[in-house]
Amino acid sequence: MHIQFNYGNLDSSDALETHIRSEIDSTIGRFADRISRIEVHISDINGHRKSGPADKRCMLEARPNGMDPIVVESTTDDYNSAVSDAAGKLRRALTTRLEKAEVR
Repeated sequence: MHIQFNYGNLDSSDALETHIRSEIDSTIGRFADRISRIEVHISDINGHRKSGPADKRCMLEARPNGMDPIVVESTTDDYNSAVSDAAGKLRRALTTRLEKAEVR
């Protein structure tokens, strides 16, 4: 499973990428063999010069093999929380989608 990082209006961060990889591995690692790629989009809604409540956004797009992509998003006060919340949403979406595929 390849993880691709896209930064909106902020600079890339090794620490944030390490956190994101860890979150993805711990929450959806069991699906790794059934996902070709995950795109991570990180941005600050207000721009990096302003701060405000719930202005850090993480969007995750998973591409399960042979299926349409799944996209989830979370907006919170900090990047780590946004990533954790989005990863949880993605786990639930993948569980639902991949379990339905197994039943067929």
